[in-house]
Amino acid sequence: SKSMRNILNRNIFKVTFNQDFRAVIAHCQQVKRDGQTGTWITNDMIEAYCKLHELGIAKSVEVWQDDQLVGGLYGVDLGHIFCGESMFSLVSNASKVAFIALVNHLKINNYCLLDCQVYNDHLASLGCVEIEREDFMSILKSK
Repeated sequence: SKSMRNILNRNIFKVTFNQDFRAVIAHCQQVKRDGQTGTWITNDMIEAYCKLHELGIAKSVEVWQDDQLVGGLYGVDLGHIFCGESMFSLVSNASKVAFIALVNHLKINNYCLLDCQVYNDHLASLGCVEIEREDFMSILKSK
């Protein structure tokens, strides 16, 4: 959107990749979400994903403002598909900045798909669309 382009052009955020995976997943676990009373991200899940990160399979995008981590996302990188697991934002637009940075990274590296898993209005506002399971499975098997 025009307003998001303005935010990106103002350079109020710094984006990094894989610089603080553990902090990103911890924030995803702790951030309060409207309509939800808890999280699926248990401490055991954090340790499992951190191990996947050490193996180069799980990746993160971090968004910083004034040297503070204010947003980010993480997921599993299959080499041609990125499966987003969770995202968080402590300040307005930080998760959007992370998502846009990830999409740009995936485009540059010729990924086939960004799997957002749960379709919602927030992701729809960023251009996400649902696809049929058959199409997803075909893309998944394509590499």
